[in-house]
Amino acid sequence: MKRSRGNPWIGIGFDAWRLGMEASAVIGLRTLKIAAGGPAGAAEAERMVNEKIDAALALQKQALTGALGLSPATMSARTLAHYQRKVSANRRRLTKT
Repeated sequence: MKRSRGNPWIGIGFDAWRLGMEASAVIGLRTLKIAAGGPAGAAEAERMVNEKIDAALALQKQALTGALGLSPATMSARTLAHYQRKVSANRRRLTKT
């Protein structure tokens, strides 16, 4: 989320809180799916690990190429946005009926 005025850390704190809340929901949904077992549960467990590795490597690449920006606030905001996109996509996928 782009912010142009005031203290950027207030918005970054809110974004971190929102990410934490949505991540908690995804953890619960994934736990239910994995606990149900079977091929779907095994696939979800494998997918979860692979997604975490891929997301971390993609973020590391952004950091090394300067794509996260130069200021601590910009880097923090872009890091949160990176993970927010991943978490939101998983929540949408896991809540489809």
